[in-house]
Amino acid sequence: MVAPSRANEAAILDAALTAFGTLGFHGASMREVARGAGTSLSNLYNYFPSKAHLLAEVLRHANAELADRLARAVAEAGDDASSRMREAVRAYVGYVVDHQLAMVVSTAEVRYLRGDERDRLVAGRDENEALFTRIVEQGVASGEFRSPYAADATRAILSTISAIALWYRPDGRLSRGQLAEQHARYALALLEAPLPRP
Repeated sequence: MVAPSRANEAAILDAALTAFGTLGFHGASMREVARGAGTSLSNLYNYFPSKAHLLAEVLRHANAELADRLARAVAEAGDDASSRMREAVRAYVGYVVDHQLAMVVSTAEVRYLRGDERDRLVAGRDENEALFTRIVEQGVASGEFRSPYAADATRAILSTISAIALWYRPDGRLSRGQLAEQHARYALALLEAPLPRP
């Protein structure tokens, strides 16, 4: 597979995300992606030999950006588990709002990946989940998080944030920052952590 230039790659991935998000994996065609990227079908196949490869790359890029945002947020947070959880949740909500279509595609279309492509994507997602798990384990060990159902609470937190992509509207009642703060409070409440003053 020929490595595309950064400009070509960005155009192709943006067009692919739009196609997968509006038409679904089966409804989207490589011809549609090529048209959206302003390139020829044969040129697209030089870069991505199949639609599954293209979907895998779209999702890999999305997951890598989410991982980067989470890592930076946690690194810049305080040392206590509550601060780290609050900032991780805020970063995740911010990502979902900024990349709503990517989240929808990631949730709905990953089932079409097989083999190594799916395994690599799942491993990346597992790493993001593990970041939250480590924070929860820290909070449980320190006594900050008092929930007897910490593992279940972690899954509920991640599921709730992911679901924002299905209903969020930029012109909705809450601003991006308000939505992030609300979900940070939800997370700490689920973990039975002391809540900051509103």
